[in-house]
Amino acid sequence: MQVFTLNEGSYSVDSTKKFIPFDPLKDNPKDRPASLFIHVQPFLVKLDNQLILLDTGLGYSDEAGELHLHKNIKKAGFDPQDVDLVLMSHLHFDHSGGMVHHLGEKMELSFPNATYVMQREEWETAFTSSSSSYHTEIFDFLQRNAQLKFVEGTGKLNDQISFELTGAHCPFHQVFLMDDGVDKVFFGGDVLPEPEELIRKFIAKYDFDGRKAMELRDEYGKKAVSEHWKCLFYHSKSKTQAYIEFEDDRFKIV
Repeated sequence: MQVFTLNEGSYSVDSTKKFIPFDPLKDNPKDRPASLFIHVQPFLVKLDNQLILLDTGLGYSDEAGELHLHKNIKKAGFDPQDVDLVLMSHLHFDHSGGMVHHLGEKMELSFPNATYVMQREEWETAFTSSSSSYHTEIFDFLQRNAQLKFVEGTGKLNDQISFELTGAHCPFHQVFLMDDGVDKVFFGGDVLPEPEELIRKFIAKYDFDGRKAMELRDEYGKKAVSEHWKCLFYHSKSKTQAYIEFEDDRFKIV
């Protein structure tokens, strides 16, 4: 199994939920008070004959109008048209914006030959929630144009991919485990967004159920150690792919 980090960059986000590019080398965080600073990186997985995308980033484009996500997939040596599955942990904009490609006033599918997989109740929430984290126009377009697959609860997508409904970050958040018989790769979405959250046990205000999220991180960390998972960290500012070990009863990122 091959895993590629598709780094979309660093951003600040405040109460308006707008994501503004942020360059730590030249931008001063003090100029953006009350902002959260995050890194965004979807993942591309080559699993036997399947090409799988894990979440889709913000969907921002370069000056020529090309999706950063498409450029990163090409840099990894693949064609975006060949993506088979787009697995969505949840549908907040920083994870779902790249499901479509905005071309001026037009919109098109970023991955027209892929099946987009998401929790059914997360999809329904995206249409009914008053939160600005959900951009309904994206889902309206998907509903009319994309091949969608809705899953419910916890189960298996196929012999190599399983999903688990976790809630915690948002009520219908899910995580994925891929197992090809040799390697096990775990994508925790925003329940396990960065390795530092494994080391520092805390309850995050941005989670729907912060205590449950904290408990799940501990649970998945222990499984990652015992079952030798490679963990993928969507919002990491350090390691985006890592194994986990114990050192003096604490998690160590390898």
